[in-house]
Amino acid sequence: MKLRLTTLAVLTAALALAGCKDSAKPAATEAGLTTLSEGTGAELKVVPPDPNLVTVPAGFGAEIKVTPAGAIPVSDTLRVAGKVDFDEQRVTRIGATVTGRVIEIQAHLGQQVKVGDALAVINSTELGQAQLAYLKARAQADLQARSVERARQLFAADVIGKAELQRRESELSIASAEQRGAADQLRVLGMSSGAISKLSNSGGINSVTSVVSTMAGTVVERQVAQGQVVQPADALYVVADLSRVWVTAEVPEQQGALVKSGQNVEIEVPALGSRLTGKLIYVADTVNPESRTITVRSVVDNVNRQLKPDMLATMLIQAAPVERIVLPAQAVVRDGDADKVFVEVGPNQFRLTPVRLGPDMDGKRAVLSGLKAEQRILVSGAFHLNNERKRKELE
Repeated sequence: MKLRLTTLAVLTAALALAGCKDSAKPAATEAGLTTLSEGTGAELKVVPPDPNLVTVPAGFGAEIKVTPAGAIPVSDTLRVAGKVDFDEQRVTRIGATVTGRVIEIQAHLGQQVKVGDALAVINSTELGQAQLAYLKARAQADLQARSVERARQLFAADVIGKAELQRRESELSIASAEQRGAADQLRVLGMSSGAISKLSNSGGINSVTSVVSTMAGTVVERQVAQGQVVQPADALYVVADLSRVWVTAEVPEQQGALVKSGQNVEIEVPALGSRLTGKLIYVADTVNPESRTITVRSVVDNVNRQLKPDMLATMLIQAAPVERIVLPAQAVVRDGDADKVFVEVGPNQFRLTPVRLGPDMDGKRAVLSGLKAEQRILVSGAFHLNNERKRKELE
């Protein structure tokens, strides 16, 4: 009797355990888990649901719009910092042609000058000595010319021989060469041909000379004061034509392939609050070893002279167009530190996929990697669907 009761109790317990196991299977399935059995064992293997996979629930409040990604030609815009600079072909440094003392200043910073305008006046003993040397050489040449004329008359009268005539002609040639050399020295010291002719006619020595402008433009630099002793090696004034200026920038070497001479560029000048258009006229053939950048230069018209040298500027360079997938900014979901989009995997079912995107271009983002042109993406309702995904994940 006791044996029968014990056997009955064991059977009852086994049936109760089997019922508990069977009731656990539907609960696991509802939680999104999978139950597997191997052979006759009762081992459970649980697989968690994909947190990036989301199904649009019935009655979803937001508008859902899905379109193929596609690809269109896109030009990358490279933004590099730069500055306004002088056009070096329109800048001249002007110095004295003689050593002397400055006795008058006639041009000041910002003054508009023309070619030939006097900038300063110098008193130079060197110039006076050169003029005296020229007058002596000219007088000697005149004397030798008269001597040759007399010698030719005497030779014709058979008073002197051929050798004497040739000696005097040689002395005339030497004197003439010395006169030409003295005149060239005066030109080096800044005297014009007209001034030399006047010196020859009047014979008056004038040791005062002017520093004159060799370019029409604006005086942008002055490094001289009245009473200062100057030399030909000194740069006293800098005159620049500011009707056209350069904008220079430094492009990182990794992006050097995007720039080429002749490209049109846009230039933003914060001080003016405007955007200008220019053209690249120079791209350096070497890389700066310290900054690892390539120098580029554009030219910009500046007739109204709003651009000032050393103004800060930003250069926007458009690269050659390439085929790229472009998404509207509203299709992009920022999750953590990554950009992601919803890719359609089935009817009303999407997978949140990470992508690498370019900078914002008027509300659009170019896809650099992570997406194919034939894939269909969610372009409207991504924000709300992501909130639904997060809610399901928390549950």
